[in-house]
Parts: sequence; C-alpha cells; structure tokens
Amino acid sequence: MAGIHITDIEAAINFWRAKRPSPDGITLTPEVRALAEVYALMVFYREQEADEFSMPQTALAAWLAWYDSTPDTPCIAICSTSQGDEECKGCGRSFDEVQLWTEMRPAEKRQTWRRITLSGQAWRFNRYAERAGGVAGEVPAAWVQGEPA
Repeated sequence: MAGIHITDIEAAINFWRAKRPSPDGITLTPEVRALAEVYALMVFYREQEADEFSMPQTALAAWLAWYDSTPDTPCIAICSTSQGDEECKGCGRSFDEVQLWTEMRPAEKRQTWRRITLSGQAWRFNRYAERAGGVAGEVPAAWVQGEPA
C-alpha cells in the first residue's frame, strides 16, 4: 500500500494557499481545511504517511488537484533500463517502476518520486540536471518537500 507522505500534504496545503488565498487572513478555504485536518491528525499521531484509501474525499480531491500540478514522470529520456540495468541511471526508477508507471496510482508515483529525490543519485539530479530543469549538483528543496521546481 502506498501512503501519501506528510511532505506531500504540506505541499498540497501550500499549493491551495497560493491558489486560493484566505479572503480575510483567518478563514480557510475548503481544500486547505480538508488537508489541514489530515495533516493535524498525522502530526498528532506522529504518522509519516496518510492512507490514501481512508482519507476523506475532500482532502483526497484537494491532494489530487495538487498532484495534477506536479511533473508526472521523472524521466529525462536517458533510460538505462532498456540496456539491461535494474535501476535507470537517468531517472532512478527501477525497471518495474519504469514499465508499470502508467498503471501506478498517484500515491505510488509520489512514493517513487520521494525515494529517487532523497537518493539524489540519478543523473536527473546531477549530470543531466538541465534536462530536468535544474542545475547540475543541485536538488531543489522544493522537490524534497514534494513540490515541483
């Protein structure tokens, strides 16, 4: 089961705060309120991941709207799995992740993004960072937070 990491919940909250700011500085928009409730429970219970299947529908819908604003795939068009590698040197995904990417649920994809971003070993984070929109040797903090650069 893939869970939704707390940093993705934070990123979704910040996405909605920027997209639909509070009209009075106090009132939360429905999306922010739904996500904030999930976030608060995660903090209270010291959970790192929220179960995507038991998440309230409004929170999941808000998270999915944020997810749709992020890059879908870490691919930089240099796939070493086609040459027999178990892990792609270009994007950092395993052979199975590359093959099944279109079938994976959003939470599974975000889990993969988090793993490869924290590792930072894939060429998308160093040698070919310009293909991913970054600077060689630099992993933007926003990626670790779950936000697109």
